[in-house]
Amino acid sequence: MWGKLVSRVLVGGGIVIALVLGWGLWLAAEMGEFRQAQNVHPGECVAVPGVPGGEDITIHPRGDLAYISSDDRRSVMRGEPVPGAIFAYALDEPQAQPVNLTPEAGVDFRPHGIDLFVGEDGREVLFVVNHPGESLFGAPEGQTGPAHTVEIFDIEQGHLVHRSTVAGELMISPNDVVAVDAERFYFTNDHGTRPGWQRELEDYLRLPWASVVYFDGEQMVEVAEGLTFANGINLSADGRRLYVAETTRGTVREYERDVATGALTHWRTMDLDFGVDNIEVDADGDLWVGGHVKLLTFVRHVDNPEVLAPSQVVRVRLDEDDYRVETVFMDDGALLSGASVGAWHEGRLLVGSVFEDHIVDCRETRP
Repeated sequence: MWGKLVSRVLVGGGIVIALVLGWGLWLAAEMGEFRQAQNVHPGECVAVPGVPGGEDITIHPRGDLAYISSDDRRSVMRGEPVPGAIFAYALDEPQAQPVNLTPEAGVDFRPHGIDLFVGEDGREVLFVVNHPGESLFGAPEGQTGPAHTVEIFDIEQGHLVHRSTVAGELMISPNDVVAVDAERFYFTNDHGTRPGWQRELEDYLRLPWASVVYFDGEQMVEVAEGLTFANGINLSADGRRLYVAETTRGTVREYERDVATGALTHWRTMDLDFGVDNIEVDADGDLWVGGHVKLLTFVRHVDNPEVLAPSQVVRVRLDEDDYRVETVFMDDGALLSGASVGAWHEGRLLVGSVFEDHIVDCRETRP
């Protein structure tokens, strides 16, 4: 009797172990761990120092200036937070260095995703996701205000003038923002749960609990749900299509947008086959998506900067019934680990990352 019981326990235990190992191999494959990262650079690419954690970058439509969201996330993880910053980087000046536009910011300024709105009348507004009280990579002690906000800055003669702060209960874990006009915007919640064991389950089981929220200038409303790690977000030039990156699915969802109400209708899902992060849209309407070749390696990079996490930027050319994906930048992590964004304008590609102390500036070379 005892022999049969022991035998059944051993068989059952073996099945459980086999299932766990099988799931682990499947997850590793899904997260790109068996992919090879080959260096692909669109011309001369150089590191531009002085921008810790340049997670998001957007280029002015004129093409002469880029705005960079910067936060030293490793300092937060060490329990020694330092103020984040918005940098300006002149693209029309030789050997230009990034300039801090928010030198008076405190440690509660921890910018994440950003977006630049430029109106037909020339008005310029910068929208910034901020995490004064909580983020994926830690939280400063003693914070009593809201955990997350969107900060709105008017840009006047090259200076950022803070206009307003937007916060609300639907800001569960905001990641990126895209402006509709000078007041209205969408943002992604990359998780549907607060930090803790449920968020761990959400990540590793790839549970579809993330969302998109619309702020109409007065109130917030959830307009898309059922997403998995909703990350970068952007709009087409005419405002009728909205794009959302799903990092752990390696996909970008495209929605039709009701310009009157802000409501979204899912149109299609594009498989990009890597850990997609931020999305930029160029003058031709193509998507530029930065992200992670190997997501589990990036998780190791989060904990240990000595672990190189390969980076990738792709260009997605859109047709009504199809799309084409082209890798424009790939790096094994030596030049840049943990890429999160690729911003393009007329032969110039800027690549930022989650943790590195620099961005990468590539100038396209033609034969």
